[in-house]
Parts: sequence; structure tokens; C-alpha cells
Amino acid sequence: MPSLNVTFTDEELQEVRAAAAAEGKSLKQYVHDLPLRERQRRQFLRYAVSWGEARQAEFDDAFPEELPPASRERGMDAA
Repeated sequence: MPSLNVTFTDEELQEVRAAAAAEGKSLKQYVHDLPLRERQRRQFLRYAVSWGEARQAEFDDAFPEELPPASRERGMDAA
């Protein structure tokens, strides 16, 4: 099975160990899981952004006072 040697400063390693302990994981398991969690985070953000963009007009119509000032001015010009 492939492996990877990663170099940390003493301070960085201390922080990673603390984060692993906070999650109740071994250092090895914590470092293994990081890229998997990052992939899930990026996938969630892509979905959340696309969901928000798809519903932006609906939100703007329901809450016109929440529009940024520049958007309000453009909206008034269009009317």
C-alpha cells in the first residue's frame, strides 16, 4: 500500500496531534482522513453555491431590503 512521509515543524505537529486528540483519532487516522474531508467540503460548497445561485432571484424578490445598494439602484433603473 502506498504511503507518504510528511514533514511538520514541532509547532505544526503539536497542533495536528491536538486536533487528532480532539476528534478521538490517532494521528495517522486523522492525517489520512484530511484529504477525504476536504473533498467532501468542496463538494458541499459547490452544491451550496449552486443552490443559492438558483434561488437568488426568489430571495431578492422576497427580501428586497436585503439587496446590496448597487443592486437596488440597478433594479430601480430597470423598472
